[in-house]
Amino acid sequence: MSWFYLFIALPFLYAITVPFLYHKFNPRIHTGWFILIVPLVIFCGLSSYIPAISAGETFCLTFPWIPAYDINAVAYIDGLSLIFALIIAGMGFLVICYSIYYMSKFKEALHNFYIYLLLFMGSMLGLVFSDNIFVLYVFWEMTSISSFLLIAYWYEREKSRSGAQKSLLITVFGGLSMLAGFILLSMITDTYSIREMISKAAIIQSHSLFIPAMILVLLGAFTKSAQFPFSIWLPDAMEAPTPISAYLHSATMVKAGIYLVARCTTIFGGSAAWFWLVTGIGMVTLLYGSINAVRQTDLKALLAYSTIGQLGLIMSLLGLGSAALYSKVGNEGAVYAIAIFAAIFHMLNHSTFKGCLFMAVGIIDHEIGTRDIRKLGGLMHFMPISFLLVLIGSFAMAGLPPFNGFLSKELFFTSLLNAAEMSFFNMNIWGIILVIMAWVASVFTFIYCMIILIKTFLGEKKDYKLKQKEHQAFLSMLMPPLILAILVIVMFFYPNVLVQHLLQPAWVAILPTLAATVPLQIVISPWHGFNTALLLTIGVILAGTLLYKTHEKWRSPYRFYPQTFTINNMYDWVLEKIETCSRAVTNWYMTGFLRDYLVYILGFTILLVGGAAVLFEGLAFEFSRNAAVNMYELLLLSSMVISALTVLLAKSRLTSVIAVGTLGYMMVLFFVLLRAPDLALTQLVVETITTVLFLLCLYHLPKLKRENSPLRFKIVNGVVSVGIGVVMTMVAFSAYSNHSFAPISSFYLNADKLAGARNIVNAILVDFRGFDTMLEILVLTIAGLGVYILIKLQLARGKENEGTK
Repeated sequence: MSWFYLFIALPFLYAITVPFLYHKFNPRIHTGWFILIVPLVIFCGLSSYIPAISAGETFCLTFPWIPAYDINAVAYIDGLSLIFALIIAGMGFLVICYSIYYMSKFKEALHNFYIYLLLFMGSMLGLVFSDNIFVLYVFWEMTSISSFLLIAYWYEREKSRSGAQKSLLITVFGGLSMLAGFILLSMITDTYSIREMISKAAIIQSHSLFIPAMILVLLGAFTKSAQFPFSIWLPDAMEAPTPISAYLHSATMVKAGIYLVARCTTIFGGSAAWFWLVTGIGMVTLLYGSINAVRQTDLKALLAYSTIGQLGLIMSLLGLGSAALYSKVGNEGAVYAIAIFAAIFHMLNHSTFKGCLFMAVGIIDHEIGTRDIRKLGGLMHFMPISFLLVLIGSFAMAGLPPFNGFLSKELFFTSLLNAAEMSFFNMNIWGIILVIMAWVASVFTFIYCMIILIKTFLGEKKDYKLKQKEHQAFLSMLMPPLILAILVIVMFFYPNVLVQHLLQPAWVAILPTLAATVPLQIVISPWHGFNTALLLTIGVILAGTLLYKTHEKWRSPYRFYPQTFTINNMYDWVLEKIETCSRAVTNWYMTGFLRDYLVYILGFTILLVGGAAVLFEGLAFEFSRNAAVNMYELLLLSSMVISALTVLLAKSRLTSVIAVGTLGYMMVLFFVLLRAPDLALTQLVVETITTVLFLLCLYHLPKLKRENSPLRFKIVNGVVSVGIGVVMTMVAFSAYSNHSFAPISSFYLNADKLAGARNIVNAILVDFRGFDTMLEILVLTIAGLGVYILIKLQLARGKENEGTK
């Protein structure tokens, strides 16, 4: 079990070696061949857990990370995390195989590509295995960053950069919202463990912060899984290379939100708010994605919107299934829980048929040179294997037999029909509306599946619109989508093998409390007789066929819909306004004057530190323990005050420098009187060197001129100067007067025993605070190197100019 952490760490560790492998072997050997070993090892290792997980076991491993705050890297392995991890590793292996033939070893920066891919793979594995909410959040944001890098892989293209930016802004916004929700959950339950939160679900649902926490967590899930209205980032992310689209946007990243909702179902499920938010947003997303997919002319854009719709379908199933946790359901909970099973089943099916379709579209683009449906047609005679792949994938997505999508689509309709019979959550009114929405969306799903297949491979051949001669891809490039296509068919005929070993454990892991009281069992049959769900499917086929044949006649609403009201346009408008406001604010305070910047910094310090001290009653003035003040100390203090005023009122720079030096030397005398010879010696050396440097610089500076500043400037300068002085003095007195903790000086008195040093100051600098001293030396070294390089560069430029003359 201790080796399990290697599955998460392996992608990160192996990413370090990629640049060396690339520079050593490329272009003789494609870098992808060296990367294949990573997902293969992970997949084989995770597969060894299947027997134990299917038998009902779970595993938990704890690696201390920040134990002082009870934040540990806890890896929890159950049916849900295992099925997601197998998809991540399995699809990762196939995508890397595919990328070896898709990504040119001569033209592409493969080391960047595979480093980003491995970082994403490791982040996804860490996400699904994390039990600690804050560790999960770290991996969550790592997936956002690595996906940003992957989408922007072809960064020289403007659309790639804008798509990556949109993806990052939306998903990071959701991630921060999710973090806020996690913090609220930890405040409610006093734990960071998801498993412990599940055991305290009743406490969470009765708390006043339940709704805010739920909404914040759902914002994270909805943005990641491209739910309406946050789905706008997914179509733009199609600017990434096709292997990335097949991996991130069909099988892994977009499923992170699905995982989060599934994992949190027991925490929030059973409430009407959770039921309607998850079900409603999912159903709207399904309808939105399906309707918009029909209007697309780019194959990848069409697949992007189809992915949005399919993710909405899965999300709505998770919402419907949460009704099983309603307290008044009783033994009927198992009936509604079928929707949860259907969600996991369709999630797995979607990974297979959508991955197959993305790879097939990538092959078309790679071999033909375009993805524009208007330029394609009649490719079946030249690309028969690609035609077969698209046929299997599109029919599975349309929910037709004998493909796995048919089984999960039938379960989808069955779950909706079961939900329509609920006597709670107002389903007696809304149940039939949800069924109609799902049926309409399924009809549009059928239409765009036919568009993918027929418009691309059948019909008239359009040679005159193509950049390249049509030809079939090499078999080696076709193998990864062929494997997925075979799985699509095998899963239709042998679904119960998956049910027993993967789907059933995942189902139980999502609903552990329900599974403890009600047996969750299901048997899937490719033929389940004539029922209402099958009639709905037949209706989808008939209506879809009719609408496909006549779709040119009813496409006009797409053309006349005003673009001003699209979500993308709203996003662009908001982003533009934010940039305009930011630019205006920046131009307002970035005046170019050092004085203004000091006013901002010091004024903010006064408000923050002084305000906090007053607001939280942090001021304290305790002088009873002070020693008596002698006359010579008062004289030294008076001398320092006079030196400081001299600096302020001096009419020449030389006088100011001498006054500053005098101020420093007076401080040296104070250190001597207070029996601190080490500090006095250090201050003496530093003060002497800085004074000499100041005097040397005077030679190159112009004479000091008195500035006629406006009265307003002088008043602001005076207020800020006095204010910062008063605040720092109050802080110093309060710090001295408060004794919240035992002084650390007694610990430093053990310097002889702990560090073998007789000089406490030296021991503090070299031993107790050795890293601090080392980093200070490092900073000075870097600064010195920078100065040296600038001088050398200036000298080189001078010689070059002389040579030119």
